[in-house]
Amino acid sequence: MKVSVLQENLAKGLNIVSRAVSPRSTLPVLSNVLVATDEGRLRLSATNLELGITCWIGAKIEEEGSTTVPARTFTELVGTLSDQQVEMSLSVRTQTLNVHSGSSNTDLKCIDSQEFPPMPTSDLGDGTPINVTDMKEMIQQVAFAASTDEARPILTGVLVEVNGEELTMASADGFRLSVRQANLSAPTSRPQSAVIPARALSELARIISDGDQVVDMIFPPDGSRVVFQMQDIQLMSQLIDGTFPDYEQIIPNSRETRSVLSTSSFLKACKQAEIFAREGSHIARINITPGGELKPGSIMISGQSEETGSSQSEMDASIDGTPLLIAFNVRFLREVLEVVKTPEIALETTVDTAPGVIRPVGDENFLHVIMPMHLGS
Repeated sequence: MKVSVLQENLAKGLNIVSRAVSPRSTLPVLSNVLVATDEGRLRLSATNLELGITCWIGAKIEEEGSTTVPARTFTELVGTLSDQQVEMSLSVRTQTLNVHSGSSNTDLKCIDSQEFPPMPTSDLGDGTPINVTDMKEMIQQVAFAASTDEARPILTGVLVEVNGEELTMASADGFRLSVRQANLSAPTSRPQSAVIPARALSELARIISDGDQVVDMIFPPDGSRVVFQMQDIQLMSQLIDGTFPDYEQIIPNSRETRSVLSTSSFLKACKQAEIFAREGSHIARINITPGGELKPGSIMISGQSEETGSSQSEMDASIDGTPLLIAFNVRFLREVLEVVKTPEIALETTVDTAPGVIRPVGDENFLHVIMPMHLGS
């Protein structure tokens, strides 16, 4: 292998794929990045066997070939090179990669590419095209609510359902539920459903390029993985086995009170309450008070700590229903408000022991259910 590539492009490609490198593995090759020529371009791949990322970058190919390079060493080295051409040549016999740029000349000890796990090919057939803007926003609004507890693996994933022209993502961790829908540009021929690790989707949102218009979601015939294909990037993830909970049963089908208030004001109040509530059990009390004929309704949110004190914030709100004092995990409230895109939200409640529902006003594609906390004395 003998190639020449721009330092900027090589550094960018390594930054994209290195997130899939296995930091601790009994297989040394999983700590490496595959570097291979591929139809006039340079292909970089990394995998931890659950997540795999491939990136193609432009390069001048003089001799075809491939090898695997220690990911951390290679990434750090390329980051120190001057912003110009990087010339790489491989000695197949010794599996040594010479990296030359400007006055820098480095030899890296590699592992034969034959030991690297097989990655998906670039041509996997037809997938479901999804607008990248919709995809990024959907992931942002659901991935945060997935569980991080490996004791219940199914909840560490996001349920992705495709039915006709509708795409739905849902995540839950036992204390909250996020559901986001979007319309597809073209209907799918058959319904599809899979549970994709939340981490894989978060990585996808991170690496989606602004230059891409769509990302193709492909479920290969083996049924064990999903591949997201873009123009120059491919992400592969293993699916999570198991049955995702019937989340529609969690969504309350009635309400006693609907409170509409400013998203930014509510978020600011939650952040203030969290300063004190986080030292205890993250409890924030929400006191909902409907207004009278000449007085607007109000919502007061308070957080308290025995060590540092307490905080109260009161906001005007349009309230339809009965008064209620209810408590929520304030971190959960903050996290959902941070991903709401509309100026106002609606908080729907029934009683202090029933879940609350947050809906962006004017956006019917997103809802968030949050379980209440015990008020105590």
